[in-house]
Amino acid sequence: MIELQQLHKTFGGKIAVQDVSFSAPDGQITGLLGPNGAGKTTTLRMLYTLLKPDRGRITVDGVDAALQPLEVRRRLGVLPDARGLYKRLTARENIAYFAQLHGLDAQLIRRRSDALIETLAMQDIAERRVEGFSQGERVKTAIARALVHDPHHIVLDEPSNGLDVMATRSLRDFLRQLKAQGRCVLFSTHIMQEVAALCDRIVIIAGGRVVADGTAAQLRELAGEQSLEEAFVKIIGSAAVGELA
Repeated sequence: MIELQQLHKTFGGKIAVQDVSFSAPDGQITGLLGPNGAGKTTTLRMLYTLLKPDRGRITVDGVDAALQPLEVRRRLGVLPDARGLYKRLTARENIAYFAQLHGLDAQLIRRRSDALIETLAMQDIAERRVEGFSQGERVKTAIARALVHDPHHIVLDEPSNGLDVMATRSLRDFLRQLKAQGRCVLFSTHIMQEVAALCDRIVIIAGGRVVADGTAAQLRELAGEQSLEEAFVKIIGSAAVGELA
């Protein structure tokens, strides 16, 4: 389980994240939903230890990220907002390089790389250099790289950005497989269809604060709306004028 408690982060006096608290349980897909600039990426960067919170606590399976950041990183598979691929390496070489950093042997690297390449329909790009890849091809490679060490906790920042329809469907199926295996999946998005299709729980963040947290049904009930999209818009609007805590 991933747990975030009272996270706070400022940049140059501007509050980016304010007292953000939520949990992402094992065996569930948790969506971090919010408009652009809401604080989703900053929150995730603190989770995977790229940024240090000004205050608050992050634990992954009870391991404190401030005290044991390397152990937390080992437990996470991360797709960051900046994909960070090595352009002169092929897709397969990018995947293998990160597997080596995690200490995998050559045989296991080959087996897991092959499985991810097939799952993400990367056969036509696996042996090509990343330089010149489309956005969707870069995203596929970055996802495979994030998962090659078989992490229990998967953290994805807008994973379907740049993917075509078929690749998006494959990705969704893969995330459901991870959930079925009992893993913890947490991803940020501003795309309502992704949330509706995948999430067991939804955390809505706006203005750097969590303004709602629950299942889709609970959020619709909270807003008094039949549509999740309309509920989201109403919750965001209510939070902006201070009607929601």
